Amino acid sequence: MITTRTAELRWIRADLRARRGQAALTVLAVAGIVTALIIAATLLEDGTNPWRGLFQRSNSAHIWIHSKDVPDVSALRQLKGVTDIAGPYRSAPATLVAHGRRVPITLQETPAAFPAVARPLLREGRWLDVRTPNAVVVERSFARALGLRPGSPFTVTGLNGATHTLTVAGLAESGDQGFYPEWTPGLAWTLAQTLNVVEPAPGRTETVTGLRLADPATTDLVVQRAVFTMRNQVQRVTTWREVRASMELDNRLLGLLLALFGVAGLVAAALALANAAGGRVLMQLRDIATLKSLGFTRGQVVRMLVIEHGTLGLLGIAAGALVARLITTYAMGESVVVPLSAGPLSAILVGTSLTVLAAVLIPAWRGGRTPPIPAAPAAPPRGHLSRLARVALLVRLPPALVLGARDAFTRRTPAALTLCGIAIPMMMITIGLGCWTTLDDFIRHPESVGQAAALTVRPAELTAEEARQRAMADPDVVAAYPGAELDALVPWQTRTVRTRALGLSSDPYPFPVVEGRMFADRGEAVAGQGLLDLLGVQIGDRVRVTIGGTPLIVRIVGRVVEPEQDGEVLSLGLDSLAAKDAEPPQFYALVLRPGADAAQVRARLQGQGLEVAQAVNPADRLAVIRVIIIALVAVLALIGLASLLTASALGLRDHVLDLAVLKAMGLTPRQVMATLVTATGLPAAVGVVLGAAAGAFWSRWLIDLEGRGSGVGAGIGRAPTPGMLAAALLIAIGAALLVALIPARRAARAQVPVTAR
Repeated sequence: MITTRTAELRWIRADLRARRGQAALTVLAVAGIVTALIIAATLLEDGTNPWRGLFQRSNSAHIWIHSKDVPDVSALRQLKGVTDIAGPYRSAPATLVAHGRRVPITLQETPAAFPAVARPLLREGRWLDVRTPNAVVVERSFARALGLRPGSPFTVTGLNGATHTLTVAGLAESGDQGFYPEWTPGLAWTLAQTLNVVEPAPGRTETVTGLRLADPATTDLVVQRAVFTMRNQVQRVTTWREVRASMELDNRLLGLLLALFGVAGLVAAALALANAAGGRVLMQLRDIATLKSLGFTRGQVVRMLVIEHGTLGLLGIAAGALVARLITTYAMGESVVVPLSAGPLSAILVGTSLTVLAAVLIPAWRGGRTPPIPAAPAAPPRGHLSRLARVALLVRLPPALVLGARDAFTRRTPAALTLCGIAIPMMMITIGLGCWTTLDDFIRHPESVGQAAALTVRPAELTAEEARQRAMADPDVVAAYPGAELDALVPWQTRTVRTRALGLSSDPYPFPVVEGRMFADRGEAVAGQGLLDLLGVQIGDRVRVTIGGTPLIVRIVGRVVEPEQDGEVLSLGLDSLAAKDAEPPQFYALVLRPGADAAQVRARLQGQGLEVAQAVNPADRLAVIRVIIIALVAVLALIGLASLLTASALGLRDHVLDLAVLKAMGLTPRQVMATLVTATGLPAAVGVVLGAAAGAFWSRWLIDLEGRGSGVGAGIGRAPTPGMLAAALLIAIGAALLVALIPARRAARAQVPVTAR
């Protein structure tokens, strides 16, 4: 028994040594796919778990109610489902000035002692102390965006125009507000006495009250009861669902992309493994027959083949798990708050292992059926010309190409595995190029994602009309649209959504309308896909919202591409709002002339007493996708390379005895080489063309499908450009022919004796 096991291990080791390059490629391909799958699952879980972890550790409130006056806390506490209350706390808007930047900030009152509900999690520095009243604790993502650290001084300007110098005591995180800049304005916790200094007028502050619930599923019902209890005091409402959505958007998009590539790559890797195992079995028929004639049973042969080829796949799985762990731990840093749990990780590892074993089991089972005849032939089926070869003859192709076309699909199963093993990676590469093209289109045409205005100007100490005149005096500014952004209570008053009033009904801001039409009259509006899904309405329906206690009924006449707030944005003309909300405008959106440098215009306007902010393109937040696409293209190329090497090795094995005959017939070494390259490269070229065509066809649809699911809306997808697609085809086909050329050239120059079959 020991001798047999030793012989099996020696045979496996000898065969692996004989094909080290192919074995290494197999391991790398599987490792790359497993890495992509684990990172995808980590990002998908991280899309929810950062909020979940912060929410649990900070004992956050499920509902935050913003009101002008202090509510009746006892009445809110008696609401069914409410277990505890945070606050009420006063909060005031202000403008933070740091490093030459002016950004809005909310100062929220909090006690010096950590509260039981909605307590911020201190990450750096120290908490508030009554002995240092000018110190504040800043939300960490907001502080990092502005370069603030513990001990950093900064200036805030209240609504009365007075400036005050504050100091950062510490940085904290909270499950009650999303990350900046997805969630604006920034947040800072301060003592009541500090808030009174910055904003002494009670009428310019609002009260925020948090409700913690026994069952989060009852959020909408509790909000309705709270709004009814507080009558007309409610200004806006935010819930845990909005906070969670703001934290998960970018990672979820990235995770879904990785998951799509990972699953498709796993299928391609399984095909490559099956092709490699099947090819090795065909090339080892004589060796296997000899082993069986020496006494090896069918089970022993199957076990050897499964161990040999399965070991490569399992090594790739282990390497992929290790690399994914290193990437999520070091490369992503603090962006991964909660590591992948044991359940999804085990599912990925077990599922991939079963896929690998299934891919190698069938070829191994076929190898175990080899009869114990040492002279078992390994030649391909013969007897007639294929249709492809007949077509090659009809069009009078050179003899070398005719012979290569004849041999390309002689073994149909390996040829089909090779074709699919190359077509699937090529399809995913083309889809990745479609994502790249979509990001490029965002950058070249920001107006397609609602950013026709490159700059936003706020009056600061000027009047709204003075701000407009100074902005329009700049030679690069061609239009200034008055605007205001407000929070509106949706029907049933269960939550608030953003309402963006921009331009006038007679002169609307150029929103990217993809369905319906632009609003052209008062009472008309356009909406993002996320808002349509949230309210369950369609184009043409009327919606009643409440803004600052004033009801507003609008008719939705179009759907726009909306990358902000998960698409839950209602856009309308400024003249559709009540006068108290529309006058004066909060800001002006500036459209620049083509080719103007937004940074230079911003610098000029800032020197004129204006607060100027530059728009952030959504493509900038998703720039990491480009790096991911490059990495996945490399992994998918490895999978295709492994399939090609298997096809080349099998083709040389099938026709090694034909080489001498071809040379005796008068074919030169170059013609023999062309025959072998054609036999291997033709299925590869067909796979490349089919994969690219399928990818170009599906890429736009898949991107639009993801856009609709994320709330941005369909209409953003772009297929790869013709030039990009042509370059990808040429590179892929050229690489396939080059891979086939190297062994074919060596075989064509070798001296092969003519022997009897």
